[in-house]
Amino acid sequence: MKGGCIIRAQFLDEISKAYKRNPSLPNLLVDSEFAANIAQRDAAWRRVVSLSINAGVPVPGFSASLSYFDTYRRARLPANLVQLGWVLLCWLWVLSYRARA
Repeated sequence: MKGGCIIRAQFLDEISKAYKRNPSLPNLLVDSEFAANIAQRDAAWRRVVSLSINAGVPVPGFSASLSYFDTYRRARLPANLVQLGWVLLCWLWVLSYRARA
């Protein structure tokens, strides 16, 4: 039942079609129609995220989903990127701790 759902009914129909085409579909990102739609909108998606970040506007849903997409479509990612993220996070924590002391 789609009545009252926050997700548009047409989009739910597209999801349903994808799983009817391939019942063992591991992820919608590997469905040919979804992949084509995302590829068509990829540049705009990245532009929205970068403009928002540069303007100081938080867009956690957009940025997290873009990061997930980039991670999912790569066979390998360098581990040092993950390590660098932890280093930066710890450094920011130290700075905020010092500011409170």
